Amino acid sequence: MKGKIIKGIAGFYYVDCEEQIYECKAKGAFRNMQIKPLVGDDVELEILDETERKGNIVELLPRKNSLIRPAVANVDQALVVFAYTKPKINFNLLDRFLIQMERQKLPCILVFNKVDIADPEEIALIREVYTASGYPILSVSAKTGEGLRALQEILLGKTTTVAGPSGVGKSSLVNCLQREVVMETGEISHKIERGKQTTRHTQLLPLIVPGFILDTPGFSSIELYELDKEAVWTCYPEFLAYEPACRFAGCSHIGEPDCGVKNAVENGKISKIRYENYVQIYEERKKVKKY
Repeated sequence: MKGKIIKGIAGFYYVDCEEQIYECKAKGAFRNMQIKPLVGDDVELEILDETERKGNIVELLPRKNSLIRPAVANVDQALVVFAYTKPKINFNLLDRFLIQMERQKLPCILVFNKVDIADPEEIALIREVYTASGYPILSVSAKTGEGLRALQEILLGKTTTVAGPSGVGKSSLVNCLQREVVMETGEISHKIERGKQTTRHTQLLPLIVPGFILDTPGFSSIELYELDKEAVWTCYPEFLAYEPACRFAGCSHIGEPDCGVKNAVENGKISKIRYENYVQIYEERKKVKKY
């Protein structure tokens, strides 16, 4: 049988197979080959006990990709979730999350929660800042359900990770999308040990529509480790079209004359907010010593 690892803990792997979850061990051959199964891996398993839903993982199927932080496989895209308000959006923080995703080469969808209480001017400003970046932008409300159907269409058939700061409603949004229903007591399937608003381990949650969402503590951090200052601008997709117009090779897009990126900012083709965030992050990375 084929399935997908949705959680791994203490040598046990929980495999989603035809909407049933099996508790599995990995064959010793994986240890001999120094191969470790990851959450998100597609696997072949043999069933040892159908009643108790226990089995063995006998083969890892080819990976599409794998991430280091968090350690997961076969991720198709990322939802970067912020709120329109409460808390008020921090554009610099948002850009840092987007840089993280760009470095991992994950297609991003910008999801803004709490549209039901957002001011139209706040919505317009955010769209003005990020439209040129090319990221799809969705407005949703985990409270009222607004925008969730459109979001489900984007998630259909995909394995999606969620990133964003605390307080923006990530857990509420995930609970609206996943297949398992959170009970009034906050209890949920004991097989994956998930309680309401609880994320102890990296795990994939089966969605109401075909697909999985990655709920992990690993994408709440915004540290930009090992990012060279010269690479920061490449994490801003809207800069790429204007970089060839720069007079100097290796242009930092800050102090040089005849810079295609700065000209685009002046002409309103690149958001000033995005550009100012870029300059701040570049200067931060410039101060980091290389060893």
